[in-house]
Amino acid sequence: MGAAPAIHFVFMAHSYAGCSRNSPPGAAAPRSDSEIPGLQRIARVPTTKHAVHLRYSQERTFDPIGLANDERWLVAKRIAAGPHFSKSPLLSRFLLFIVAKALEGRQDEITERQIGVQVFGRPGDYRTVEDNIVRNYARQLRKRLADHGLAEGRDDSIRIFIPLGGYVPQFVPVESKRNSDPQSAVSPTAPVEPVQIHLALDESKKPARRRGRFAVAAWFVLYSILLVALTWFAFSHSHGHGPSLESENPLWSHIFDASRNTYIVPPDAGLNLIEDLSHHPMPLSEYIKNSYREVPLPKMDSHSEGDIRSQQFTGFANLQIAMAIARRPEYRPERVFLRFPRDLRLDDLKSANAILLGSSCSNPWAALAEARSNFQIRCGDDMLHAAILNRKPLDGELASYSSHWNEPVHETYALILFVPNFGGNGNILLLEGLDVAGTQAAAEALLQSAAVARIVARAKPPNGSLAPFEILLRATSIQANAVGIDVIASRID
Repeated sequence: MGAAPAIHFVFMAHSYAGCSRNSPPGAAAPRSDSEIPGLQRIARVPTTKHAVHLRYSQERTFDPIGLANDERWLVAKRIAAGPHFSKSPLLSRFLLFIVAKALEGRQDEITERQIGVQVFGRPGDYRTVEDNIVRNYARQLRKRLADHGLAEGRDDSIRIFIPLGGYVPQFVPVESKRNSDPQSAVSPTAPVEPVQIHLALDESKKPARRRGRFAVAAWFVLYSILLVALTWFAFSHSHGHGPSLESENPLWSHIFDASRNTYIVPPDAGLNLIEDLSHHPMPLSEYIKNSYREVPLPKMDSHSEGDIRSQQFTGFANLQIAMAIARRPEYRPERVFLRFPRDLRLDDLKSANAILLGSSCSNPWAALAEARSNFQIRCGDDMLHAAILNRKPLDGELASYSSHWNEPVHETYALILFVPNFGGNGNILLLEGLDVAGTQAAAEALLQSAAVARIVARAKPPNGSLAPFEILLRATSIQANAVGIDVIASRID
């Protein structure tokens, strides 16, 4: 097998789609209102105005006429009365207020100011830029909705999500098509048993922006080179002696074609770090011109800045995915090469097969490969969010799917795309997610999921070829580890 380029590992918090500034709390029991920072802040205000408004808000109820038999409203009321909300009447009121407004078609009233006035009793002229009680409680609300979905609400027919950047709730059915054909499924299938590769490195939080953290990363370079070299040496010499993860799958025989090379291309964590620091996503057109060398960055020591701009950093989780793929019986070590995104060329994708790991937020080649697909990942202009766009939604599907990545427990989404290479003579496999847990979910589902295997089998016509296909997945991220992976939609060309 040809010598793989050295890959350096960044052992720091990091995410593909933009990173959280908050350290995730442990799996603690729900806190009462008195423990929430926003309410403590009210208690310290040396006036009685806020206290009066607070008492007023606690006494009001939201039980709109005409929604008594609406399943979405009934689910919201069960959640508000459940153990994750029972100790916080304000959070219960927050949830019921926005759900009621949404179901009444009054989404324009679901604003930070209106929530502050109607739920928390703030005066109508209060300044939202100075009083962040709604934003504080919104973070708690998203977390407890996710906690409810993992516990008491796991059998609910509808899940309620509050997207980042707004307060209008989304209602997603989760049971009605659980046993339907995965190709047209909108709701999840039965949970997928995870493959025995545990990607435990927590990369979902934003790296601390301190000069020392960048300097520390450089110390891992020599270690990383040795780790990658030893790992790939062991695999290339032991391949064939260990058990495969799955029985033969037609996808792998097309990716590991004996007549051409296959490149495994991990994400560029250094680029993602540059994007996060500069708040500027870098498209492929700039990436191939090495524009990451010129993007203005916050002040830091020249050594750390040089490392970020020039070294080949990637997450350890991506190596683990590559190792799991290398255990496939179709794997051909003499034909497979690890290629860092900065070293990849368009001609490589015209004549060879490729496995691209990570979304365009950290692997710009993914945007080009998914350009003609129905499902596409788009990075936010500020690198603080990303979403999967559904260009032609079918009945029951959403037009976009976003992840609450800054919460320790949240729903995340991922894609498995199988498309032709740019020369039309080979194939490209994309495993990408809205965050690290999403990419992990894509890999695990491809390697282990029976639902995914059925879609792949359906994409194989009698002539033995394999049609392009797309699979949209949903999973729960628990501190950057994916569990409960479900197929929620698919397409076969």
